Amino acid sequence: MSWSENSIARALARQTFNRKYLVVVPNCNWTGHECDLLVVTENLRIIDVEIKISRADLKADAKKEKWWRREHIGSWPSVPVLRHSAWSNDLRVESIARRARYKSTPNDWPTKVWKHYYALPKEIWHPDLLAALPSSQSGILLLDRDGCPVGQAMRVDCVRRATPNRDAKPISPAAAVDIARLASLRMWDAYARLEKREAA
Repeated sequence: MSWSENSIARALARQTFNRKYLVVVPNCNWTGHECDLLVVTENLRIIDVEIKISRADLKADAKKEKWWRREHIGSWPSVPVLRHSAWSNDLRVESIARRARYKSTPNDWPTKVWKHYYALPKEIWHPDLLAALPSSQSGILLLDRDGCPVGQAMRVDCVRRATPNRDAKPISPAAAVDIARLASLRMWDAYARLEKREAA
């Protein structure tokens, strides 16, 4: 049986984040960047879980915008855009382009996130992959179908705990309610899709 993001997300929601957490939402952009799983803890902090099912996908994660802070540092010199005029047979300035300049600094945590984890199948993990991760603060969760406890779909082992972001403040109760509302709407949307599939 092949691995899927949904099967891993379901195992994490039911086994790892089923206690002491208020809500778990899949594929959520609430932080400003996509979280495969956005988890709200009982003390209103955000945990972002990135699910990977291949080594290439894991290595590519460092390029995501969530791992970079862009600081505007001015503009490049103006560049005129010229166009040939057929009736006067000369070049005329059509517009002047002025591109902004930014300084990119790596982030240890995505915006608003208290803890960040990578979750992936145990069979694709190798300690050498630590060097490919965008942050040394991220935790690692490995999932294994073999040897899982009775009643659980997969065994989930934490091989590296996430380092908490001390600057990530708890979200407001109103924000937690908004995230819970989103989770509730997603559930009803899933029921509607299931009914359509059963009717077909």
